[in-house]
Amino acid sequence: MNTAAKTGLYGAALAVAFTGAYGMGAAAGPLTGEAATAPHAAHREGDGRNHEGRPTGQTPPLPGGLQISQDGYTLDLLTPRLTAGRTTVVRFAVKDEAGRAVTGYTTAHDRELHLIVASRDLNTYRHLHPTRAADGTWSTPVDLPAAGDYRVFADFTPAGRGAGPLTLGADLAAAGSYRPQELPPQKATAEVDGYTVTLDGGLTAGRTTGLALSVAKDGKPVTDLEPYLGAYGHLVALRAGDLAHLHVHPEGEPGDGTTEPGPGISFMATAPTDGTYRLFLDFKHRGTVRTAAFTLSTTGRPAPAAQHQDQDHTGTGTGTGTGTGTGTGTGTGTGTGHH
Repeated sequence: MNTAAKTGLYGAALAVAFTGAYGMGAAAGPLTGEAATAPHAAHREGDGRNHEGRPTGQTPPLPGGLQISQDGYTLDLLTPRLTAGRTTVVRFAVKDEAGRAVTGYTTAHDRELHLIVASRDLNTYRHLHPTRAADGTWSTPVDLPAAGDYRVFADFTPAGRGAGPLTLGADLAAAGSYRPQELPPQKATAEVDGYTVTLDGGLTAGRTTGLALSVAKDGKPVTDLEPYLGAYGHLVALRAGDLAHLHVHPEGEPGDGTTEPGPGISFMATAPTDGTYRLFLDFKHRGTVRTAAFTLSTTGRPAPAAQHQDQDHTGTGTGTGTGTGTGTGTGTGTGTGHH
């Protein structure tokens, strides 16, 4: 996305939000998509600003998605519970300081609002695009595969808002027999529907670093990725433990004269703290959007892909029967920054 579109935004941040976000991301903080390009382009040595474009010494904002209310806006989740394994229409509204549902939004990444749903164990992920009614109520069908606690992230920018995008979060409970899952192990590759996505790069607390992802199909580089939400890839990162929503965006955009449609997709991201993060890459090829998931710790870079060629890919791809989320079994099928 270009700078103007990112400011309108989800969102790092996907928000990687990586806001929220679509973006996704991801709001301001941990991995921010908005700060991935514009702030770096504008920053000059000695201008009194840090690597994220803020005045030196200024306390960074909280990561997106940790708050249900921020800057006068509140996420009102009207469907806080559902049953695992059943499709349920989840409804919500974004309300202003007067308690009125917001009906005016700035379009970012082809949508007014991006919705991410992720399980607390980060094994399930959904990137959804709900529909807004005239009264400001949003709705979308949701099918969650397993019982447990989930976090809902709304990534958006109210129309007329002078600041950047917002990512608000709320808890969602899925009833049923609950079996907690471990976070999938860190690997350099993820398999999904015959595609192999390779991650190169790492996260360092407090520093902006590059993340390069490459998409291949049946062992051959994919060079005809299709634009999805205004980019060739959408990355969302969630921090294990509190699910801080980090939304990042790729460098370059379709049609800018320099960005190729694959196989590589590059991102810039900043991890706010040491820890483990779960990254979700959405990419579109031959008319279908797929999600590749990675676990990445700030303590080290992913091992070279060659070291994993003969290993299984349990937990790194998306799980069968989970729609756009991830599963804990071998990834064979196929959320947010928003963005």
